[in-house]
Amino acid sequence: MSDREREILGLLTAGHTVKSIAGLLGRSEASINERLRDARRKTGIGSSRELARLHDAWAAAQKNRDEKIDLHTADGGADQGSMPPRSGWPLSKGALAMLILLPAIAIGGLLSMTDSPWRAAAPDRATTAAAAPSPLVGRWALDVARIPAEERPRGVTIAFATGADRKWTTDVEITAPDGSVMKAHSTAATDGVAVPVSGNFAAIDTASLRQPAPNTLVMTLGKGGQPISTRVYAVAKDRRTMTETIVWAGKDLPKLETTVFRRID
Repeated sequence: MSDREREILGLLTAGHTVKSIAGLLGRSEASINERLRDARRKTGIGSSRELARLHDAWAAAQKNRDEKIDLHTADGGADQGSMPPRSGWPLSKGALAMLILLPAIAIGGLLSMTDSPWRAAAPDRATTAAAAPSPLVGRWALDVARIPAEERPRGVTIAFATGADRKWTTDVEITAPDGSVMKAHSTAATDGVAVPVSGNFAAIDTASLRQPAPNTLVMTLGKGGQPISTRVYAVAKDRRTMTETIVWAGKDLPKLETTVFRRID
């Protein structure tokens, strides 16, 4: 997207209307609407408000990456490398989306259907958010019917819990198409500091978290000291479904990927 489109999306996220944005930028409302249409066409997102929230998540992810958080490895011996391939289990696009769900994370707001704008994480807000009850706590099951048949796991469950220390504990279990089972466990604070991920997942070895609001959490995953992707988790108003939005590491805004989970307890 162009710098102007990003600027307009930022103002929209901050709570401005098309009319107020037009006044601030000295443009007509028709011109602002045209810019928003162009941005929606480029990204495939149908709603300007939704696109603005997703763009804000991307900006937060880039900020998190640019801070060069020390993504230390769980065992100190992980290989350096680029993003895992997106085809073939367990590292196909859909399967990888499952593989790297592990760290202690995530809840709604980004795609939650609230009227208030979603804002990027800040340390003081993260502390406040962590203290509030979270709709994410509990167990979730992947809606596997939404995954392409050739990439579809037999099942995925993810359980979130929080402790008195305000840290998030996450347990993930994935049953692959061949029946093999992969498990992962992590415990992390929402301070952006990377923690190791234990278990038998090969795709990642660390995770760092930011929580800008009680129902929103941004997670950056790493492998061998390099960031792999950032994921934003969002719980719907009824607290029965959770959407994962994936932003791959890189300088450009990528096509966003999503998966959907349903609460099971």
